[in-house]
Amino acid sequence: MPSFLFTAPLPGPAEDMLRQAGDVEIGNGFTAEDLKEAAHSGRYDVLITQLSDKVTADVLNGSKLKGVANFGVGFNNIDVEAATANGIFVGNTPDVLSDASANIAMLLLLAAARRAHEGEELVRSGQFKGLTPELLLGADITGTRLGIAGLGRIGKAMARRALGFGLEVVFVQRPPRDRPVNDDELGDLAGRIKQVSWDELLETSDHISLHVPLTPDTTHLIGAEELGRMKSTAVLVNTARGPVIDEAALVTALREGTIAAAGLDVYENEPALAPGLADLPNTFLLPHIGSAEFGTRARMGEMCAENAIAMAKGEVPPYPVNPEAAR
Repeated sequence: MPSFLFTAPLPGPAEDMLRQAGDVEIGNGFTAEDLKEAAHSGRYDVLITQLSDKVTADVLNGSKLKGVANFGVGFNNIDVEAATANGIFVGNTPDVLSDASANIAMLLLLAAARRAHEGEELVRSGQFKGLTPELLLGADITGTRLGIAGLGRIGKAMARRALGFGLEVVFVQRPPRDRPVNDDELGDLAGRIKQVSWDELLETSDHISLHVPLTPDTTHLIGAEELGRMKSTAVLVNTARGPVIDEAALVTALREGTIAAAGLDVYENEPALAPGLADLPNTFLLPHIGSAEFGTRARMGEMCAENAIAMAKGEVPPYPVNPEAAR
């Protein structure tokens, strides 16, 4: 009978699905050494992991695992090359969280532009004394230009929301490099949004929303140089991965007024924040809850279980990252 190890409890039907398929053990917080011990123990066929679990080559090399089912669309926490070399499948949960993540990105844009953090603090502290004409004036977004960096499923979902709010939308398909995107790929967005160069997006956008995967090319995609080329009135939104932004450079830019505001759901050294970030009034900060909708998280758990059951049988999972790992 196969055996499955959750590194943390999951919402939805995942646990019940796996208990019907085999033995289940549930932990809650694993160190790198814990992961290595579990992977090499021979007790488990599949690990069900979180983005915070660092599944390194040291964990995978020589392990007894058949698979790693990651709870999330991203998988930069897993050394996929090492997994493939060891015949270990990696699975993720793509597509299901596009709307949830785009909803959070739109929330962050609106909240940062309209100074929602400052407004809430004013009310909660008892300092709100009533409406005045100049109270917490924020940025208009209707009629302004939103630059979308990364036009995958989530980027497209964000574009649709932005159009609904009356924004002009420009995009770079995969910065800092790019390739032309045709109307067939754009689908319902064809003729409604415009592809521009990375330079133009940085310099002409009133707001920028990041939707790229974390790769060597996108690590610190936004640093001091890029922030310096953005409008001083710009709002920067990140729901992608924390290291896409040089967080120390962002703190400096926000403090010095290089850009106006930022809305963040992810952080470079999560859960730690760069010194000074939490003290800035011109930020709206969330605790990585982009996919935290009941239905979305339940479906993600179900997809993890589907991946894990297939992996335990030695089959390519339904949502594979490395189908070439098949022996």
